[in-house]
Amino acid sequence: MGKKILIVDDSELITYTVKDGLEELDPQCTVICVESGKQCIEYLEKNKTPDIILLDIMMPEMNGWEVCKAIRKNESWAKIPIVFLTAKTDNFSKGFGKIIAQEYIEKPFEVKDLKIRIDEILSKPFVVSDAKKKVVNDMLDAVPEQK
Repeated sequence: MGKKILIVDDSELITYTVKDGLEELDPQCTVICVESGKQCIEYLEKNKTPDIILLDIMMPEMNGWEVCKAIRKNESWAKIPIVFLTAKTDNFSKGFGKIIAQEYIEKPFEVKDLKIRIDEILSKPFVVSDAKKKVVNDMLDAVPEQK
């Protein structure tokens, strides 16, 4: 049985390119695309948990930081690995993203490189120590909600 990947990005070009590329590189892979943080949460509430989430940061209504916070605060979803796929290249975002997620990949990127990172992440059990969980939760609690 193949991997189930959820892409959350408001750019149809990105979601199409990543979905098409990953499914071509791995025909056993199923890629589901949603275009907002709200749709991501709705998807998670109604469907089987994906193996990994590819998450944009800059989205309207609910940004990627807020989506990550909602995922990490829900016991059913807290162990889903998250990879940020983003155009945010500032040092704060990179550092913050690398702490609260499994990977932080800047756009533009090569889909084959993304697949390698996904395979690496999914090849190891996703374990978070209680100390890291507390740090991540404290950091996520500081994320202001979008107005």
